[in-house]
Amino acid sequence: MTKNTFTKISDLKNHVQKQVTLAGWLYNSRSSGKIQFIIIRDGSGLCQCIVEKNNVPENLFDKIKHLGQESSLTVTGTVRQDERSIGGYELDLTNAKIISETTDYPITPKSHGIDFLLKNRHLHLRSQRQWCIGKIRHTIINAIRNFFNQNDFTLIDTPIFTTAAGEEADSLFEVDYFGTPIHLTQTGQLHLESAAMSFGKVYCFGPTFRAEKSKTRRHLTEFWMVEPEIAFIDLDGLLELAENFTAYIVEQVLNKNKEQLNTLNVNTKSLEKITPPFDRLTYTDTVDILKGEKAKKFLSNQLENLKEQKQNLLSRIEELENELKQPLKKWKKEKFDAELIELNSTLSELDTKIENNPKHAKLAEQFQWGKDLGGSDETIISQMHEKPVFVTHYPKHAKAFYMKEDSENKNVVQNFDMLAPAGFGEIIGGSMREDHYQTLLKRIKEQKLDPANYDWYLDLRKYGSVPHGGFGLGIERTIAWLTQQKHIRQCIPFPRLMDKIYI
Repeated sequence: MTKNTFTKISDLKNHVQKQVTLAGWLYNSRSSGKIQFIIIRDGSGLCQCIVEKNNVPENLFDKIKHLGQESSLTVTGTVRQDERSIGGYELDLTNAKIISETTDYPITPKSHGIDFLLKNRHLHLRSQRQWCIGKIRHTIINAIRNFFNQNDFTLIDTPIFTTAAGEEADSLFEVDYFGTPIHLTQTGQLHLESAAMSFGKVYCFGPTFRAEKSKTRRHLTEFWMVEPEIAFIDLDGLLELAENFTAYIVEQVLNKNKEQLNTLNVNTKSLEKITPPFDRLTYTDTVDILKGEKAKKFLSNQLENLKEQKQNLLSRIEELENELKQPLKKWKKEKFDAELIELNSTLSELDTKIENNPKHAKLAEQFQWGKDLGGSDETIISQMHEKPVFVTHYPKHAKAFYMKEDSENKNVVQNFDMLAPAGFGEIIGGSMREDHYQTLLKRIKEQKLDPANYDWYLDLRKYGSVPHGGFGLGIERTIAWLTQQKHIRQCIPFPRLMDKIYI
């Protein structure tokens, strides 16, 4: 096997004033007479290569000039440092080898509609936005594993096929298992509880499936979730674990993905504030806030800010439209066109927010104790905080059968949701688990579930039951928050939506 002699773009800092060879794809190019500027990507980053006509064979200069976007090639040249260049380094090219020429690559530097990009997801993954999100996703997953490994948790692989519902029965995907109807898992929690009785501190990490008929920006039918479960813990201990866990993930992303965050225009200052402790509200506190003057005043001020943003946006759109009426170089026209498409998209979103603001205000004012918090309710509460906020002790009848009754108020359970700030809403949901056999059996029957499907789960309460609890963190929702993406579909390589599965 031939040894790989190619240098990675991410390692160019170690090769200044040295000759290297890069292997990658043509990301972009522009020509200025006897000089060409081509940008190469290799999976580790981007590098601008300067091609001077006098420094390369004439036929090669012409070949590079007409090379299509995403053509694969190797380039050789001397590395030099330049803070103005992408990544801070560039290559004075002296030679190149074309591996595969490409024509009519469908995803051009201009903006495209989301349906087009979803249909071409296999190619869209090469874009800088999707590449940055993918690198951040990798960091988050690695941080999750490191956190639990460092805190003596044992990884348990829970089944994908299951006979028992862990959440709402109407969100189960049914499959035919050799003639027997069973379901794709909604959660690994139930099986994980049995493992916690053996190992003490455990976690599972894998895909989960919810057949919710929802098209909101926060929902996928297939997503990834990490779920720790701990024996001999209380609700305060769970909250402390969840906030330390979240803060560790944020810290790792800030340390390892600064360039990607900057490319995505993420406000890193807001992420630097994510340190324990997080604010804590009870569900009843939250209802009082939603129905009271605090939320009303917040939403009123927000509406004025949205209207001001819209006016600034309209001014910039008008400015760009006037610029585009003038003679422009091709690259500048493409840049303005792309910005205009992006601004019009943002304008549409602003209009939706302005339209929804009074609706959300009305829903908040009319909220009744006993209902589960909806998406707009979570958005309002999370927008009112700079750090994640815990909402605890929800009404018992609005939550799952396995959640433990509160000893001081039988109408609520010892549970929590953790809402990410800036309107991103719930990213963690957890609870203490009901550890009393008869109480759990009663709850199963109350929710019209078949106790026979939970015989093994009830056994855990018969043989050495202990206080225990856990939570689940949705990977894609966490990524959406940390990368400030408008829709969760951007946060998984191949999204599965209720009405869209393209590849």
